Amino acid sequence: MKEMKTLNISYYTRLIKDLAEHFGPNTELVVHDLRGADPEHSIIAIENGQITGRKVGDGPSHIVIEALRSDPGSLQDRLSYLTRTDDGKILKSSTIYLRDPDGTVTGILGINTDITLTMAMEQYLHSFHTTDSPDAEPEQITTNVAELLDSLIQQSIQLVGKPSALMSKDEKIKAIRFLNDSGAFLITKSGPKVCQVFGISKYTLYSYLDEAKSEG
Repeated sequence: MKEMKTLNISYYTRLIKDLAEHFGPNTELVVHDLRGADPEHSIIAIENGQITGRKVGDGPSHIVIEALRSDPGSLQDRLSYLTRTDDGKILKSSTIYLRDPDGTVTGILGINTDITLTMAMEQYLHSFHTTDSPDAEPEQITTNVAELLDSLIQQSIQLVGKPSALMSKDEKIKAIRFLNDSGAFLITKSGPKVCQVFGISKYTLYSYLDEAKSEG
């Protein structure tokens, strides 16, 4: 079996430090290691982390979870899309997948530029702010897996359109299908939290998951 090597931390630390010098203090550079021993603390290098409030050792974003559960061949770099921080900053972001010589995804390089102030000059800087999907709702960047799980659960409830206590069995299955497709159950101890929110037992959760997968 081929040895699973982690990313070269010293190399990427130096790389993003140099890139941060180029882009300036309004751009965060972050590297996630997808082959590390602890995928729930995937950030191995970061510069200008004050923009999102993240630091080395923090957990993965939704995009990292997506990469972990996806076919590596289907992953495409995402360039110039909008994200939003907890404190309301609007960022112009790009996600670049790092690959080994075999094409296997080993990590992610994230670039997040704070454009909150320049958004006020949108007409003048329109060409700089253009994104692939200008009308899309900005994706929230989470700082740890607990926040990520809470965000995914809230999205599943919004998808159904009613509080979990008022959901029928089919509606709960719909919400749980969304959580499964979003990679929520890759997060450690996600099952008990989901059971608590939807008022179901562990056995019922497994049953709903089976139904959701079969319907899917």
